[in-house]
Amino acid sequence: MKADWVAASVRARSMAQRRAGAGTSRAMATQPTLDSAVALLRESSYGQRLAGARGLAAAERAVQETVLWQLRVLAGWLPASGTALARTAAGIYEIENIAALAHHLAGGGPTPEFYALGALATAWPRLRTAGSAEELAAILRASAWGDVGTAGPGPMRDALTVAWARRLAATAAAARPWCGAACVLVAARIVLVDGAAPSAQVLHLLRPVLGSSWESASDIQGFTAALPHSQQGVVLGVASPKDLWRAEARAYAAAENDGFRLLRGSMPGPDVVLGAIAVLALDAWRVRAALAAAAAGAGSSEVLDAAA
Repeated sequence: MKADWVAASVRARSMAQRRAGAGTSRAMATQPTLDSAVALLRESSYGQRLAGARGLAAAERAVQETVLWQLRVLAGWLPASGTALARTAAGIYEIENIAALAHHLAGGGPTPEFYALGALATAWPRLRTAGSAEELAAILRASAWGDVGTAGPGPMRDALTVAWARRLAATAAAARPWCGAACVLVAARIVLVDGAAPSAQVLHLLRPVLGSSWESASDIQGFTAALPHSQQGVVLGVASPKDLWRAEARAYAAAENDGFRLLRGSMPGPDVVLGAIAVLALDAWRVRAALAAAAAGAGSSEVLDAAA
């Protein structure tokens, strides 16, 4: 591979090694309090930001900000050809910012604290100036995000999520299975859990990946059968819509395994960086699940068990 990817690949592998890991997450989930769970992360990459966090929401936010910071640091090591990968990966944080702003503009409370995207922003510097839902939609339509509709914050988030997944798959071929899983899970939640009709924009984005037969499904079995064969495994074995969280946990675990494979089996290059990004993101997901279990005093985490 090109020499300009070597330093970035070394850095990516080093950053991935500082993850908390599945074992630590399971130990955290068994802790009797949130504070005792957080204490297990003191020496991890999350430790510095967690030190000042109070309460579950603040701790989860600190975990997310840690991963975003890692992504920004990693982006600084990438050659120019890697900029699109880093910016696309950071899109999930831009979605959080957009969704929070949309909620605020719809009368949902004070201006939220946004994630600091820096140079990894796709369109956020322009989007954050929007003074109304209509203006936000117009700026999005003229940006790389495209038309995500004006049906409300929920449908807008769904459209953004699918658009992000498709963009990641187009940027990094190894991420295509993750894109498919994300699309299946969004579609399943809308029609089977929410019992809603997908917005026109969501349908437009989903149909190239999933076709259209699933749109009229009334149960999980019919939904699964209506998917393209290559996507049915995402929800295979799920007995009812209330168990879709198990499919989500399984999809996350599969993406994490792919990340490890890319880290260990690839020559220096974009696949190594993609693998590190996946491993770091999924480690943060495990940590947040463990923190939630500890905060609830559950003694364990069904989510982590499902992903094992």
